[in-house]
Amino acid sequence: MPAASYVARPAGARGFWLGFAAYLLPSFPIAYVWHLVLFEQKYHALQIYRDEPAIAFGLGSMIIQGAIFSWLFPRVFAQRSGSFLKDGLLYGLGAGLLSWSFTTLAVAAKNVMVSVPDYVLLETAFTILQFAVVGPLIALAYRHDAEEPTSTA
Repeated sequence: MPAASYVARPAGARGFWLGFAAYLLPSFPIAYVWHLVLFEQKYHALQIYRDEPAIAFGLGSMIIQGAIFSWLFPRVFAQRSGSFLKDGLLYGLGAGLLSWSFTTLAVAAKNVMVSVPDYVLLETAFTILQFAVVGPLIALAYRHDAEEPTSTA
């Protein structure tokens, strides 16, 4: 089958919603605990964030990200290796790198903060943790879709 057919291959609704949940359900608590509990003082010392974060905006952005990252998985990994862990870690690496480019590098480039290196270190570690968790979970969510034949129309 030509590569273009794999890119256009629709994923099952079940896989999409499981992938969406696989992104959102761990991402929100990981982000909340990381930014507002474990490293709250370090972020506060950077003087980059407001005193009262708008949690709804963070959740809203994760809903959008979850939909996009779940939709992308079966299109990026149309031919899966057979190991959801391998595919998930590879997907997490790629998706995490993309996310890191606009949540860490772009923010560090344009926002005023006390220490750019400290911010980059904190956000890089957070991004690695987040995508090491959600990448394999998204791949697991789509595991059964890979086994079922789908229409290419």
